[in-house]
Amino acid sequence: MTAPLRADPATVKVALGDRSYDIVIGRGLIASLGARVAALRPRAKAAIVTDENVARHHLAAVEAALAGAGVATSRMIVPPGEGSKSFRTFEQICEAIISARIERGDLVIALGGGVIGDLVGFAASAVRRGLDYVQVPTTLLAQVDSSVGGKTAINSAHGKNLIGAFHQPILVVADTALLDTLPAREFRAGYAEVAKYALLGDAAFFSWLEANWSDVFAGGKTSAGAAREHAIAVSCRAKAAIVARDERETGERQLLNLGHTFGHAFEAAYGFSDRLLHGEAVAAGMALAFGFSARLRLIPAAEAERAIRHLAAVGLPTAPKDISGQLPGVDRLMDLIAQDKKVKRGMPTFILVRGIGEAFVEDGVDRADVRSFLSEKLAEK
Repeated sequence: MTAPLRADPATVKVALGDRSYDIVIGRGLIASLGARVAALRPRAKAAIVTDENVARHHLAAVEAALAGAGVATSRMIVPPGEGSKSFRTFEQICEAIISARIERGDLVIALGGGVIGDLVGFAASAVRRGLDYVQVPTTLLAQVDSSVGGKTAINSAHGKNLIGAFHQPILVVADTALLDTLPAREFRAGYAEVAKYALLGDAAFFSWLEANWSDVFAGGKTSAGAAREHAIAVSCRAKAAIVARDERETGERQLLNLGHTFGHAFEAAYGFSDRLLHGEAVAAGMALAFGFSARLRLIPAAEAERAIRHLAAVGLPTAPKDISGQLPGVDRLMDLIAQDKKVKRGMPTFILVRGIGEAFVEDGVDRADVRSFLSEKLAEK
């Protein structure tokens, strides 16, 4: 199977009535950012928030594109990494936006990966009781997942993304050329979210990924770039459709958390550090979800192994033993799972599977079964 070649950017609409917006996907789109922003909000000013790494590669081009369209800008640069999703950085961004005299008719631009998108979106939801913002995702993970759907948040000492708001952007510009500067590890971690969409609801897409994942990784200006853009567009369409049906995550949208209950617990146990990137945690969490589903006899063991084998083939962790350093204990992980934002009346919610592309929400998981399963996995060498 091959991806269809595209000459024009792909546009995916997130259909939310008068809050609908477009996700534009293609190579070289930064050059058109100013014109797109000016068309949406004529005469608006923009505050750009990014991190040190992204600023070095892309901030000048973004500022030039906005200036070329007559959009006045200010900037704020924060340290890279999950540690910036904190109260301290949130406060700094809010104060910087206010100091820049960004009014309700102006907007904020989140230029970066998932950390920047989550953090800036949350600040935009709070300053002046709500500002418009534009997502310009610079990582694969952000382009296919975190920039879409309006879930914004910072982390708590008790867990990941526990403090935040639903606040939709007015535009997402996913320039695939920005991925050329992404370190291999970051790209691989983002691929976990691509695989997630296939594993939770699209068996045909999973088969396509098995055959074409190396082209998705190759990308760039070669013909493989079509495969990369195809994978991003399919992922965005899947998320956009789910968000349109369940914006506030009261039902179907919970499926997008496949792998996240286990994964977030490991992330929190490691202090949201570079030791375990979010996408790596999701990959390990999905492998555990498939393994746990097989343990519960919900899915044939061979099909669970097929999913796990693909994640391992691209170089993602699929078990606790694949994570370097000392592992957390089962008590610590169970405490963190109990703090997961999907917990209902003290009962953890898991996304389990009956097959590849057949995920479902399970509220009645026995904690003893989870503990036993995790204990076994933590003991593997």
